Amino acid sequence: MRAWMRRGWFARCMWPVAALFKTLVNLRFALFLMGYKRSTCLPVPVIIVGNIFVGGTGKTPLVIWLAQQFSQAGWHPGVISRGYGAAEQVIEVTSAALALDVGDEPLLIATKTGCPVFVGRDRVSAAQALLARHPQVNVLISDDGLQHYALQRDIEIVLFDQRGVGNGWPLPAGPLRETAVRRRDFTVLNAGLNCVPPGVADDAIRMQLQLKTPYSLREPEQTMAPQLMQGKHILAVAGIGNPERFFTSLRNEGLQFESQALDDHHEFSARSFDDSNAELILMTEKDAVKCAQIDVLKNDARIWVVPVQAQLESDFFARILAKLIDKKVEKEHGSTTA
Repeated sequence: MRAWMRRGWFARCMWPVAALFKTLVNLRFALFLMGYKRSTCLPVPVIIVGNIFVGGTGKTPLVIWLAQQFSQAGWHPGVISRGYGAAEQVIEVTSAALALDVGDEPLLIATKTGCPVFVGRDRVSAAQALLARHPQVNVLISDDGLQHYALQRDIEIVLFDQRGVGNGWPLPAGPLRETAVRRRDFTVLNAGLNCVPPGVADDAIRMQLQLKTPYSLREPEQTMAPQLMQGKHILAVAGIGNPERFFTSLRNEGLQFESQALDDHHEFSARSFDDSNAELILMTEKDAVKCAQIDVLKNDARIWVVPVQAQLESDFFARILAKLIDKKVEKEHGSTTA
């Protein structure tokens, strides 16, 4: 990842392969655009939340925020996702679902929002199954899927973090799945107010992840303010796309700790913390939904979950609703003139 933040020898050596990758991506998009590849239009609005920078940029908190905003406004949102590690077939994510079957992020989304959530490699099939099972759903949010052009969309939201576009080059010379200037309806920047990362427009909508009061995995009703954790031997673990973001947020709360960065979607086991003598083990909610399904970890009194809540500009949701209305008018006008 560090090599992708500058145009050093590795990036330059990989540039010929990156140029081929870019050509293939553009060709695939053109085939959908010209109708040679089939795309499906659903009977409800579709909002894609994705990123062009490989790895985690904060999509899941934004999807949760969107679903909650729609619910509060009287809508009935549903969420579809690929589901990391999920089975090939379409699966509904219920409270009894295993993270190994449906993926940690979809399970967290379902838990936090209470909305219908379906996972599947084919997002069109997942969306159709969701609408068939939950006909009250009147807006669909896709967790990732910017490049899944088989599913037509009404709004595209591209999310960046403090890394911006890195060195600005496509894979494997750089971190980008697509060109940084690809079309989108909204650009969201998950970074501090004073952070100005490379390649991100100045008018990007700011998003910040606000830490909420940690709670015990064993007894979720039991909470502990970060101030009360100071002076204790703490192990902070993070199996997310950008672990350093989690560690930085804990440091900003004045905590000192031993950090353990894990692979994204890390699979925990009953013995994951056998060798740790920490008094407290802090983890993200994404990690916690998996640990809660392992009896030994679920009953480990040392484990505390640190939830985050997305904070966005006050008018952002209103702008999304306005965009949906514009899209609806365009569709109705198009069908009338046709």
